Amino acid sequence: MPKLWKHTLAFVGLLTLMPWQAQAEEIGEVTTTFKLLGANHKIVVEAFDDPEVEGVACWLSRAKTGGIKGSLGLAEDTADAAIACRQIGPIKIKSDLEPGEAEEVFTKRTSLVFKSMQVVRLYDKKRDTLIYLVYSDKVIDGSPKNSVSVVPIMPWRE
Repeated sequence: MPKLWKHTLAFVGLLTLMPWQAQAEEIGEVTTTFKLLGANHKIVVEAFDDPEVEGVACWLSRAKTGGIKGSLGLAEDTADAAIACRQIGPIKIKSDLEPGEAEEVFTKRTSLVFKSMQVVRLYDKKRDTLIYLVYSDKVIDGSPKNSVSVVPIMPWRE
């Protein structure tokens, strides 16, 4: 393999490991399938705060592949995910929100290199709401599986 390819692959590999958006906190997990060798297949529940909208938190449930490949980080997780976002305090928007424009809030790698799960935020100005959409994308072929959660922007009682 030419040196340029080796350096390019190493760089792409490092980029996929770098955190770009909100970081999730694992809340818990449940086993869905027992695996004799390696980790069990699971559903993992994680939480994260919207980095640009103070007062909004999201909870994400997603499938995690087990087995030997899953234990080694080589398995590709399925595109199954669900999201629920809620107002947890006074909402303070840190930057301008463009109506209808999807802004990436959270990304999780779900395969070794080419697949990830995305959470984007959209702003519905007419209804004064924030919409959070989770979906899976892949370099060649993404998935239509998705889940949505809506948070109305409302005053917070202290």
